[in-house]
Amino acid sequence: MAIMFWENCSFLHFQHGHIFQPSTALLLIMLGKVLLNLFLLRIRRPTLRGSFMIHFCTSLALLDLVLLVTMFFIFYFQDFMVLGVRFTTYHICLLAQIMAVTYGILHYPIALMAGLDYYLTITRTTTSHVCQRSLYTVAVVLTWTLVLCYVLTLPSDAVGLDKNLYNSGYQCPFYISRQSYWLSLGMLAIIGMVFVLCWSEVRDMVHPIQLVLYKSETVLFFPRVPECSPRDCAKHFLTRLLVCFVGNWAPFVFLQMLIVLLDVQIPAYIEMNVPWLYFINSFLIAFAYWIRRRQIELTEEVWGVDPFVSWKFCFVPFHSQNADEARKPTSEIVIC
Repeated sequence: MAIMFWENCSFLHFQHGHIFQPSTALLLIMLGKVLLNLFLLRIRRPTLRGSFMIHFCTSLALLDLVLLVTMFFIFYFQDFMVLGVRFTTYHICLLAQIMAVTYGILHYPIALMAGLDYYLTITRTTTSHVCQRSLYTVAVVLTWTLVLCYVLTLPSDAVGLDKNLYNSGYQCPFYISRQSYWLSLGMLAIIGMVFVLCWSEVRDMVHPIQLVLYKSETVLFFPRVPECSPRDCAKHFLTRLLVCFVGNWAPFVFLQMLIVLLDVQIPAYIEMNVPWLYFINSFLIAFAYWIRRRQIELTEEVWGVDPFVSWKFCFVPFHSQNADEARKPTSEIVIC
């Protein structure tokens, strides 16, 4: 009998389940996750401004790769000694459990720190790249160190370890975090409320939409917005943010809806991945753009913060002080 436990706010409690993950299955799952992480990092936009979330995604991909190599090494040699410590296939499950708990308690902190980072830096046009990258690197390393230290100080039963499984390496309990569930539910609720609030604008905007090629990128071409009041312009800008976000992440939004509706239980070591973090990243960027929309200047550096979504034309002509610039064709394009 495996131990399935959940995180409820700040307390851990346990339930019994009957699902086991063989060592070979763990390796295959981790291999798929590593390949997906590296693929997303490879295809993201090359000209990208640094941020806490981008650095954390890179560290997660590297840590998953190290974890996979370590697990494969243990699986290949089966039973060996290193510095007086005996390693068996049981330790594959042990590593997966430790990392699952580590990943499972990071969703809230990472979302909070990334959101705060974008709120404070989204309006900056000039920054010291060396200092900024050093600060993000230190923050990421410190985050991993603190969380790993916390998890390793927990009692063995608090991370789902069972000493009786030492000779049963083909069985492995797993940890499920509820943090990702509530984050998904919160984001879907906000998207739904914005969709209802801006339904007429979404309908008017999507109806005459055209798919065109702009500077080797596939873009959505929208009709020009007439002069509007500050309130109507703000609402139309919110609609553009919604269309850009959903236009890029529609499959992932649909997937999150299924996960929330069906209450799918995904092991935490799978759930924390680069695609999921990039999804949160785009949502936080859109939220920061909306909150700080009056302070943002139209510079290229401001827009290069998202690996996949181009938010550049969502602001034009709402914040353009030059009337001639607002009449340019590019002011009618939203890149998705």
